Amino acid sequence: MRKNCWICRVLLTVYICLLAISANARLEDKIVLLTENYPPFNMSINQKNFARGGNITGLSTEVVREMFKRANIDYSLTLRFPWKRVFRLTLEKPNYGLFSTTRTPEREDLFKWVGPLVVNKWVFLAKPGSEIKLTKLDDAKRLRVGGYKGDALANYLESEDFKIITSFRDNENAVKLMSDKIDLWASGHMSGVYFAAQEGIMGLKPLLTFKKTEMYLAFNKETSDSVINALQQALDGMMKDGSYDQLTKRYL
Repeated sequence: MRKNCWICRVLLTVYICLLAISANARLEDKIVLLTENYPPFNMSINQKNFARGGNITGLSTEVVREMFKRANIDYSLTLRFPWKRVFRLTLEKPNYGLFSTTRTPEREDLFKWVGPLVVNKWVFLAKPGSEIKLTKLDDAKRLRVGGYKGDALANYLESEDFKIITSFRDNENAVKLMSDKIDLWASGHMSGVYFAAQEGIMGLKPLLTFKKTEMYLAFNKETSDSVINALQQALDGMMKDGSYDQLTKRYL
């Protein structure tokens, strides 16, 4: 009788441990990824500000999908607007991740990071035929500069004492530029050209690349380190075997 009780206690302990392991595994599997329209890195295929799953494309999106596939981690992916909303959700909710996110000193301690996914060139764009000349960042301070509200790029320029004329959608800056409401548009080079083309605007002039930044996948700080490490190892493997370069060639 005592032997049977001992066996029961052992089995009960094992069962409880298995339940805990299973619960943790399920929790870690429920990764919720958020992104925004920031082409060509992440974007909806129909150019709308809401999309799910396969209706989201872009360079960073393809890299992230391959990372999760290699790490064998389940996830959902949603594209939403505005950026401030998805940024706040990721800060507040465990197992939430956000991309493509510029890794800045101000954000460093807010998230756990996987990357870099891509390198982004920050530039001042002028309309075709503009005679504006810039040799250094301060040269642009005397001009009206447009930017995207809440974006790391605009925040950086504001920290450098720029007075940025912000828009809630970055493509609005292309229209402002052509209608002389701003003199320069501060944007990522690739995304700026893409947004301008959506508005039927071609031939914008990149006057000055004032910063090169790396964009990451940022996770809520309560996300398990095992998830973070597995995804980073997957990305490192893509860099080594050449698959990352194959993906980027489709967009560059």
